[in-house]
Amino acid sequence: MKIIPLGIWGGYPKANSATSSFLIEDKGFHLLLDCGSGVLSSLQNYISIDELDAVILTHFHHDHVADIGPLQYSKLIQSQLNNDVKTLPIYAPNHEKDFFQKLTFNKHTKGKVLEENKEYAIGPFVIHTIKTTHPAYCLAIKLTVEGQSVVFTADTEWFVELGSFSSMVDLLISESNLYKSFEGQIPGHMSGRQAGLLAKEAKVKKLILTHLPHFGELNQLVAEAKQNYKGEVEIAKVGKSYFLSN
Repeated sequence: MKIIPLGIWGGYPKANSATSSFLIEDKGFHLLLDCGSGVLSSLQNYISIDELDAVILTHFHHDHVADIGPLQYSKLIQSQLNNDVKTLPIYAPNHEKDFFQKLTFNKHTKGKVLEENKEYAIGPFVIHTIKTTHPAYCLAIKLTVEGQSVVFTADTEWFVELGSFSSMVDLLISESNLYKSFEGQIPGHMSGRQAGLLAKEAKVKKLILTHLPHFGELNQLVAEAKQNYKGEVEIAKVGKSYFLSN
């Protein structure tokens, strides 16, 4: 399994960048996790849009779905140019039904429901889900291929069950939208310190921080995570390939 960060920001993208999102590849299958602002542009640095096989949306806040419309238009245009009839499945919670219904666009994209505490097979990936603690209904996602697992916390406050959900995974990709001094002041998000605590309690092999704040010194997030977690920690780097293999 190969994981490539396409964007790392929470809320909105900085100049020439994108909000937090990831391209996940295995056995020739290309899965996009979240599709916020700037993501479609970033994606095309690595694959063409018609190579995309599936999309997962963790929730319907704009920084996770803003590029769904452009993605659908790209499918429309490609079908006009290339007679492309491949329908792209977009998996998402359906708690906000107006948003969910818009995921189906003619023959080009098809909305498919993701529910909490369920298991799904998407391409080569076994997918597990758990509801997070966030103002919008949101799902954390675990992907497993041949015994190798990664958890994406998506947007969430600290909650106990996330530790067992992430237990012993090879890679934890955690939101880190807050510095320690902001804990408890902004609902629905974790700090670097809390991400480190999660990694420690779950006994994960490596921690990557994403969904970053737009101010402060980002290396402080790493330092705060290391107060609890003694394993490898880094800020997600756009374009870097993270490999999980037996």
